[in-house]
Amino acid sequence: MKRFIQMTLIGLISVALTACGGAQPDTQNNQGTAGKSVSLFLDWTPNTNHTGIYVAKEKGFYKDAGIDVEVLLPGEVSAEQLVATGKGEFGISFQNHVTQARAQGLPVVSIAAVIQHDTSGYASPVEKGIESPKDFAGKTYGAYGSELEKSMVNFVMQQDGADVKDVNIVQLGNSDFFVATKRDIDFVSIFYGWTGIEAELRDVKLNFIKTTDYAKDYDVYSPVIVTSEKLISEDPETVQAFVEATAKGYQFAIENPAEAADILIAAEPDLNPDLVKKSQEWLSPRYQDDAPQWGIQESKRWEAFADFLFKEGIIEKEVDATQAFTNQFIENIKK
Repeated sequence: MKRFIQMTLIGLISVALTACGGAQPDTQNNQGTAGKSVSLFLDWTPNTNHTGIYVAKEKGFYKDAGIDVEVLLPGEVSAEQLVATGKGEFGISFQNHVTQARAQGLPVVSIAAVIQHDTSGYASPVEKGIESPKDFAGKTYGAYGSELEKSMVNFVMQQDGADVKDVNIVQLGNSDFFVATKRDIDFVSIFYGWTGIEAELRDVKLNFIKTTDYAKDYDVYSPVIVTSEKLISEDPETVQAFVEATAKGYQFAIENPAEAADILIAAEPDLNPDLVKKSQEWLSPRYQDDAPQWGIQESKRWEAFADFLFKEGIIEKEVDATQAFTNQFIENIKK
């Protein structure tokens, strides 16, 4: 359901795997974690979902916590696989990816929710005439290849008295949303905080159908930060230090969206500055939203979505949702 671009450069994968081979001591930082060097794999190219991480690096929050964080792009190997196999300490993932990974036996755990509520939805240019899920019938959906997509489109359509069998589903691949919808695609699942904001900047009028308006029980955490069961068990101090510093980064972005955007732009100059600034303004209040603190996760939301994936046959065995995430590191943050 969620779009992320898989980088395919073999050289990048080789460098990434080599860089993540093990933590090296940093003799200049010895504040509780012995100056650990750790890696964090992104889910996609850098964007405002990741701003708190870049803030934590630039503001020295990681250094103050005694860790050195290397941010790496994803490759053909997913962040979940890299983290689960010890090739990286942390990664950016999604609730559905974590649940599917655990169903496959990968010991990954979500340790913080980056955004408190799902910001995804189905977007289409207004001229397509798609104003509710029943209007998907007879239209062409651009899919990214996830097994979940068809099930979720069907679910939201059923809430509106329609059926996915009437939708033409084609693979979108890496096609740009704006190019695809001018060509032969009618609607696509997007994150409003990035593609929706880009549409505003381009003055492209969209109809946007928010997923949770029709699937209230499946308000997934997208994205989340993950680590491995092994790191939690063997080195909880490093996990705690990372979570605390990252939380400070996101809290700064919540309170200072303009400065946080400038930090991301400076770190990733290929990004469109106007898009970053407008996206950050939109997203900053949504990082924590109505939660008691940034990063917290609710078991009922994990359980409901795991049950949905199992019933839909997307995962072949039931997943203990309480093992898929933990609030222990968020709750241990010193007030």
